[in-house]
Amino acid sequence: MSTASLSAASVPSSAPYAPTPRALAGKVAFVTGGARGIGAAIVRRLARDGAAVAFTYSSSEAPAKALAAAIESEGGRALALHADSADAAALTQAVDQAARTLGRLDILVNSAGVAVAGEIDSFALADFDHTLNVNVRAVFVATQAAVRHMGQDGAYGRVITIGSTNSDRVPWAGFSVYGMSKAAIVGLTKGLARDLGPRGITVNNVQPGPVNTDMNPADGPMASNMHSLMALSRHAHPDEIAGMVAYLAGPESGMVTGASLLIDGGFAA
Repeated sequence: MSTASLSAASVPSSAPYAPTPRALAGKVAFVTGGARGIGAAIVRRLARDGAAVAFTYSSSEAPAKALAAAIESEGGRALALHADSADAAALTQAVDQAARTLGRLDILVNSAGVAVAGEIDSFALADFDHTLNVNVRAVFVATQAAVRHMGQDGAYGRVITIGSTNSDRVPWAGFSVYGMSKAAIVGLTKGLARDLGPRGITVNNVQPGPVNTDMNPADGPMASNMHSLMALSRHAHPDEIAGMVAYLAGPESGMVTGASLLIDGGFAA
């Protein structure tokens, strides 16, 4: 069948969703690490798609408040909450506060993350612990807190974590601990998908490659080395990652769960 022959008439009338430009209208999302970079792009995209969005920040207070104000000025609803993802109690409190303030919780995006590189013989145990606390434990903590507010009686529920292509491929020395932390998310995603499937909550893992942020700029010292390993020799724009997250957060992805989805320009190909 040619592309031209596909028409609205060929779509089954029993399709379980009706895509709209504001597919998340009426939904409430919570994003960790939402003040900068990929997290901020996700906050903006979910708000643009109609969701009320609460998000956490740790040290970026001014950008967080500016982002929330910008969304509010455009007619959306946003709530910036100070919470360090390494602090389990603070993160849990932020999730609960968001649910109370916004009235519900439908979508969780675990975006907060850290990357510490170092040779194994000199890698500090404190850096090891901090990497696991933010990249792995915080995902569990936020998910545990969030699912108490979602998926009740078959209600909507989405859990999405920002992992990394480095769970599949670590081509440089010094990134073993970071790669391990992102590989752990793959297993956690699969297990949580089984745990939460009976409640209608989907759980997925988005694995970006190089993304143009202040932490990994497209003109940074490692950029050309990264590009040489990719099928598409460029950094992604944060909005491209946000687009995949928006799909997983929306009604069209209802049968996608337990998946780790690469968006890495062929870095791991």
